[in-house]
Amino acid sequence: MKKIINPARENWEQILQRPTKTVDDIENTVNQIFDDVQRNGDSAVYKYTELFDGVSLKSAIVSVKEINKAITEVSEELKEAINLAKKNITKFHSAQKTEKVVVETSEGVSCWQEKRPIQKVGLYIPGGTAPLFSTVLMLAIPAQIAGCKEIVLCSPPNKKGEIHPAILYAANLCGVTKIIKVGGIQAIAGYTFGTESIPKVYKIFGPGNQFVTVAKQLATKFGVAIDMPAGPSELLVVADDSAKASYVASDLLSQAEHGADSQVILVSTSKEFIDQVSEELQKQLLELPRVDIAQKAINNSKSIFVEDNKIALELINEYGPEHFIVCTNNNEYYIENIENAGSLFIGNFTPESAGDYASGTNHTLPTNGFSKAYSGVNLDSFTKSITFQKISKEGIHTIGKTIELMAEVEGLYAHKNAVSIRLKDL
Repeated sequence: MKKIINPARENWEQILQRPTKTVDDIENTVNQIFDDVQRNGDSAVYKYTELFDGVSLKSAIVSVKEINKAITEVSEELKEAINLAKKNITKFHSAQKTEKVVVETSEGVSCWQEKRPIQKVGLYIPGGTAPLFSTVLMLAIPAQIAGCKEIVLCSPPNKKGEIHPAILYAANLCGVTKIIKVGGIQAIAGYTFGTESIPKVYKIFGPGNQFVTVAKQLATKFGVAIDMPAGPSELLVVADDSAKASYVASDLLSQAEHGADSQVILVSTSKEFIDQVSEELQKQLLELPRVDIAQKAINNSKSIFVEDNKIALELINEYGPEHFIVCTNNNEYYIENIENAGSLFIGNFTPESAGDYASGTNHTLPTNGFSKAYSGVNLDSFTKSITFQKISKEGIHTIGKTIELMAEVEGLYAHKNAVSIRLKDL
């Protein structure tokens, strides 16, 4: 990790840049594949699956036989772990349900808001360098709690044309209605336009590489909603001498191993602590099976020394991290004042991987600074709010003149007349 000491504020933007390609670099590829899938459906999807995943599919739809086989291949120990995670995620997301809001805004004017599930949702589950069955839980569980009728899942197949058994087990456990062996840009295009195998959906969820992220953003141009622009994973840790260097190093590496384009940042008010973490990183890095991937991510990462907590917080809010670990002598200061972060992890015994798997919070979070404007996935992500109003005779008398005057000033006389005609009858 590159060490930076007391960076000048005017250099923060440059220092905090993510190691990602620009949209221009990959948008052309995404546009070409979208156009092909829109025109040619499954034949285009199969073509790109063979090109990118190295497998020729006869059918993209996962059969009941394949699901039952996967269930037998998942160990009982892993099933128990998945079930515990499911229990905690379900508990946390079920608590997010809200009651109908009813208000009489004026006499005879009743307004209320109710939430309805999004009927058709498409879940994208990465399966490249790591089969993220945990993401199935994070997306399918709130979709099921919300009451979505169609919960479709796409995930790239391996060279044998199969999806990892744990992904299939989790999908079956959490109420996914259709599983499809397709990944990458072609999966997002399928969700956008609909093909013979992939249903068109109303909203797409799930993380992915930079190509999937741009594909999701392009899907919005065709009227399909997305959860957020969620690209390569990232973590920022703020820590001082009260933290344990080995713990912090392990957290940094836990995100670095996601991919070569991941980024981790350590911010500290202690130069000595930064040195200790650097030593621990080198020790632990060599023990990782994914050492090559983690090393590339570490090369893109930084340790930043600042003089005090106030400067540290300002820098962190400027960065807007996806994951934010707080382990300092003054955790409350960061908890109370953080404005831009996807999810917080507080104290020596709260590793970021707890949120990735089993604490109960959702791990599908905004990256690339989008935490400044986006929330992570939650129960509301799978619903939309519908407002209602009912006005009585007394109510139209109460607000009628107001509506007439406002409509007249705006020059919208048909609007005014829609009220006037009723008032005359009364």
